[in-house]
Amino acid sequence: MKQANLYINGEWVKTSETFDVVNPATNEVVASVAKGGAKEAKLAADAAYEAFLEWSKKTAEERGKLLMKWHQLIEEYTDELAETMTIEQGKPLKEAKGEIGYANGFVTWYAEEGKRIYGETIPASAPNKRLFVHKQPVGVMAAITPWNFPAAMITRKVAPALAAGCTAVIKPAEQTPLTALRLAELATEAGIPKGVINVVAGDAKSIGEAWMEDGRVRKLSFTGSTAVGKLLMKGAADTMKKVSLELGGHAPFIVTESADLDKAVTNAIASKFRNAGQTCVCTNRIYVHEKVAEEFTKQFAQAVSQLKIGNGLEEGTDIGPLIDEKALEKVQKQLDDAVEKGGDVVTGGSVLTKGSGLFVEPTVVKGATDEMLCMYEETFGPIAPIATYRDEAEVIRRANNSPFGLAAYVFTENISEAIRIAEALEYGIVGLNDGLPSTPQAPFGGFKESGLGREGSHFGIEEYLEVKYISLGL
Repeated sequence: MKQANLYINGEWVKTSETFDVVNPATNEVVASVAKGGAKEAKLAADAAYEAFLEWSKKTAEERGKLLMKWHQLIEEYTDELAETMTIEQGKPLKEAKGEIGYANGFVTWYAEEGKRIYGETIPASAPNKRLFVHKQPVGVMAAITPWNFPAAMITRKVAPALAAGCTAVIKPAEQTPLTALRLAELATEAGIPKGVINVVAGDAKSIGEAWMEDGRVRKLSFTGSTAVGKLLMKGAADTMKKVSLELGGHAPFIVTESADLDKAVTNAIASKFRNAGQTCVCTNRIYVHEKVAEEFTKQFAQAVSQLKIGNGLEEGTDIGPLIDEKALEKVQKQLDDAVEKGGDVVTGGSVLTKGSGLFVEPTVVKGATDEMLCMYEETFGPIAPIATYRDEAEVIRRANNSPFGLAAYVFTENISEAIRIAEALEYGIVGLNDGLPSTPQAPFGGFKESGLGREGSHFGIEEYLEVKYISLGL
């Protein structure tokens, strides 16, 4: 069994307590990890603050070159990182490799984007004045990341922070700390100075509170549940930190009468069942125009029934396990509720016994109604409920009837319809005939209770900058 410690100031730090990392496909303990708390959180903040004093003085080009070396090492160790991820998180190895590539895309993008942090010169109203706008790094940033994307959720936060001149303290999810620790180690091997990246796994409450109370931590970036995001936002208020929150989602997937059904089916599967449905942007509820609902459901269910469930390390696996018992219970509750309220399970619907793993068949439920739990609560599992609609106004109203507004999907061959629906949807991301719209070059974030701020693109680096106005008298 692997033994792992915390990574602070470029050194491995042991603690008196440990916690276990469990492979959700086998229920086997795969690692024992040092359990950090408030003490270790402070040590990490100390290291990050000291490192910031020098890291922030480096030029954007110098920081970019070091980020590119980190990128090269991540690329070199893709297979190792992907296998580690699959073992601790469960997703199929091919998906894990895809995530490493996606995660590394943020490192590449921000290695270059840091050179494009531009200030401004403002025309003054007086001839003896010159007015300037200068952008500078906010300082130490705290990244609190989830278990569903153990690599990408780190680089999407840390790469822009480092490119901007900030340093980082990272608290990865207890389920998936191994990927985070290896990424930090590779950063040091790439030449990124000690203390610039620090990883403290362990007691989420004590670590989070320590960083929220620490005035030297000037930025919080959190991905996780809306409930926890609200608590962190309240904690950050006492020291007036900048805050980015990427929270819950409840994505509608709209199939119009004019949609290319083959394309819609393929993309619905990619969006819904990637990572066993455990993503904040995955399709959560499918609305199909009544005139094409029967054919779409037939094609979709047939394709879903062919998906292979299993250990992510096994060749050909399409869907891995759920992360833990709590996730399994939530999926089962939603499925039972859908059936009780008249839903018809077309394919799937069973919890599978595969060793001691937590597997649920990919499931399609037709006849879904808005009263079902799966139609108004985020599922985070492989259930695809299908509802029908009659007209554009109805589907827009139903799609927007949610406190969340992260991602939405529309499949149509009518360009006017596409633009009308996309503009009417109250979501931060809209995939038009695209079930996987996320990319490092584009802004990622939501409306309403899905969060604040943006990650990715040039908007993402702005989250780690302060704007300073300088007035020069001549």
